[in-house]
Amino acid sequence: MSVASLHRETGFQVRSLFRSLMRQSTQFSNYNFREYARRKTRDSFREHQNESEDRRIQELIQSGLQELRLLKRQTTISQFYQMDKLVVEGQKTGKETGEHGSIVRQKEPGWN
Repeated sequence: MSVASLHRETGFQVRSLFRSLMRQSTQFSNYNFREYARRKTRDSFREHQNESEDRRIQELIQSGLQELRLLKRQTTISQFYQMDKLVVEGQKTGKETGEHGSIVRQKEPGWN
């Protein structure tokens, strides 16, 4: 196998691993965990983007695969503990009135 085809195959593995990690990180039900996983993945890949030693690249790929297995396990567990969406997630919140799915406040803001 030539060096060029080896680098092409390694590049494909790295991009595939990155996409898999990003896709899996969106499966978290909790916004904070979801954003942390996405940020950690991007930062890790940026930190090691200039690696050139083949052995080190393979170690990083193996580490990434281990991280992917961990993410799959944790996202499955997080599905058991569903919580209400946060305001930053941009979803309507409140109590449904039954009129075409409209949302009303459960409690008026201000002083009690």
